Amino acid sequence: MMSLRQCTATCLRLFTPTRSIPVEQIHTRLLHVTSKQSSDQLFVHRDSKANNPDTPFEFTEENIKRAKAILENYPDGHKKAAVIPLLDLAQRQHGWLPISAMHRVADYLEMPRMRVYEVATFYTMFMRNPTGKYHIQICTTTPCWLRGSDAVMKCVKSKLGIQPGETTKDGKFTLSEVECLGACVNAPMFQVNDDFFEDLTSKDTSEILDELKEGKQPRPGPRNGRFACEPAGGLTSLTTEPPGPGFGVRSDL
Repeated sequence: MMSLRQCTATCLRLFTPTRSIPVEQIHTRLLHVTSKQSSDQLFVHRDSKANNPDTPFEFTEENIKRAKAILENYPDGHKKAAVIPLLDLAQRQHGWLPISAMHRVADYLEMPRMRVYEVATFYTMFMRNPTGKYHIQICTTTPCWLRGSDAVMKCVKSKLGIQPGETTKDGKFTLSEVECLGACVNAPMFQVNDDFFEDLTSKDTSEILDELKEGKQPRPGPRNGRFACEPAGGLTSLTTEPPGPGFGVRSDL
């Protein structure tokens, strides 16, 4: 049996090259990683001139009625579950969601403010900083990317002069880069406020932005002639009128 010293010496002889190897013959294995993608949102609150506990916010009389109607959907003891729809109601009233609005929702539901912060910072639908009149959310997930979302993003950035996470100087447009919005079959697409604009090209994107700048309401939905999400090349089934009652049934029945 070899001693430890003998084993070490044998290993050194086996694995030590007998001649020097030129540097150009040494093969290195590179590790490739994707680029780091940072969010355009800060997930903790920082007081600012526009967003602080003293930022004016109170529900309007009309929205107080809506809030009461929302609470009616929840049984006693579970009213706090209405925090998401009430935060959405506050955001729609104010245009974005300041921390003072979160406080009003917390007070209205009689729940700790921290619990409201947890919800508002978790869901990206809540914009916790001043947002433009038109919030453009461009999907860059794989289906949209394969279908040309880079060209859509380039057009918006060039046309508006802003980057994701920024707002135009006139306060009209805010741009966000987002993950899947659930309209993969109509890729590429983006969302403006509550409307989806689908099957986009750079030309379509430019036309939509021009209409928004003019205060018009562009037609939402597909821009390539499709009605909804049917095959782009036309229907492949259900192309004729369906047969009436009794079709294929034996005459003696």
